Amino acid sequence: MKYLDMVNNFLNKVLLFLGGIAVLILMLLATGNVVMRIFHMPFRGTYEIVSFMGAVVIAFALGYTQKRKDHIVVDILSETFSPGVKRVVDSVSYFVTMIFFAIISWVICRWGLRIAASGEVSETLKIAYYPFILCVALGFAFLCLTLIMDFLNALLKKGGNPAS
Repeated sequence: MKYLDMVNNFLNKVLLFLGGIAVLILMLLATGNVVMRIFHMPFRGTYEIVSFMGAVVIAFALGYTQKRKDHIVVDILSETFSPGVKRVVDSVSYFVTMIFFAIISWVICRWGLRIAASGEVSETLKIAYYPFILCVALGFAFLCLTLIMDFLNALLKKGGNPAS
């Protein structure tokens, strides 16, 4: 269990680092485009690349955000539960969420592979965009890995929320 947690942490940090690089590219391109518009020479396809990079940034941050519990949680009702009930509710929640995002990852991956097989390219720059789709599927897959870890922690720990 500890080894799986270390692997999960490492992979989430790698994706977070790659997401940071994507943010940097996105910012440089958007800023450069604004500056070049002053000289009436905007970059072609900026919107496409910024959109692709934005999708990668969001997808690559999912697992790390889940690991740190940095998302919005509304626990008005669940904070009144006993620790045992909280553990069961958290376990069921993590399991259902993991199944949901596993399906999403699988569907997005199939879609990306279909786009790759068809040879479809972006409208303005004519670049193959299936790698960005597959990156989004990868981000959801690593979110699933983190949810599996949360599920196992909720089952094995004596208490409520494994993050506490």
